[in-house]
Amino acid sequence: MEYAKIDKDVFVRHPGNPILTAFDFPLRIRAVYNSSAVKLQNGKYVMLCRVNQLNHMTLLWGADSNDGIHFKVRPEPFEMPKDELWKAVSRSVYYDPRITFIDGQYIVLIACEGDQGCRVAMFRSKDLNSLEFVNYINVPDNRNMVIFPEKFSDGRYLRLERPSTSAHGGKGNIWLSFSPDLIHWGDSREIIKTTELWNFAISGLGPSTVPVRVKEGWLILFHSIMQNCTTREYSVGAAIIDGEKPWIVKHLAKHPVLYPQAEYEMRGLVEHVCFPCAKIIEPDGTVKLYYGGADTVQCLATARLEDIIFACKNW
Repeated sequence: MEYAKIDKDVFVRHPGNPILTAFDFPLRIRAVYNSSAVKLQNGKYVMLCRVNQLNHMTLLWGADSNDGIHFKVRPEPFEMPKDELWKAVSRSVYYDPRITFIDGQYIVLIACEGDQGCRVAMFRSKDLNSLEFVNYINVPDNRNMVIFPEKFSDGRYLRLERPSTSAHGGKGNIWLSFSPDLIHWGDSREIIKTTELWNFAISGLGPSTVPVRVKEGWLILFHSIMQNCTTREYSVGAAIIDGEKPWIVKHLAKHPVLYPQAEYEMRGLVEHVCFPCAKIIEPDGTVKLYYGGADTVQCLATARLEDIIFACKNW
């Protein structure tokens, strides 16, 4: 009989989890979660935090760290656009910031929901102390976008994304698209399907974290959704796509590398959630995974890079 002989965890939760909670902010808020982080060129860390106010309206708030573990929240949230289109597009919520360093600047993608369904707004920044709005880069309904940190061999930019389709209950599969200028996207290909990942991802997928180049290709960690009797469970999946032909999936773990288990993941505003938002590979091969717990708190887990790659190849 064939079955997975998994005898250890890939990711280990940080003993100080959650690393950010509502009580770390200077104002009364409901929650901080699904926040992205990046290691700057100077070795410092910055987190862009999704913060829910008491009425659940959104703020985007910065936090800084010297070690990627202990973050100090900034005094004020980011200034966001004030024009009428932004007010309409983000009327309900803006969320899931994703950060890519490319062309000597940080590109930040933020999903927005309001009068036009889900659209993704693109910002840019030299240092992540402020954000400059650039444009909206999709028509509804497409989200979970992440930009690759390198251009394709023909000079085009690449992104992973998750178009939402009614045939998948409003969720969908992971796609790859190309662009000459970060604004206009096309030549799209479907690369990972929910039906390839029974049962933990059968209800939906999303790219979630910026791809990182490894010897085997591009490592991606994505969120996966399973509908159970009472709620949806969000876990973390892993895959390696080809370094030269990124529409080809070389290795795909058929089991999650992190799944809801701790109390702060099982209970919160939305139960049973480990939502990956960013990964940072340190020089010693340690992978820091920043993830949201139960749509309430911000968490950290670590793994050895070789263990993630092993899971992609063997699980």
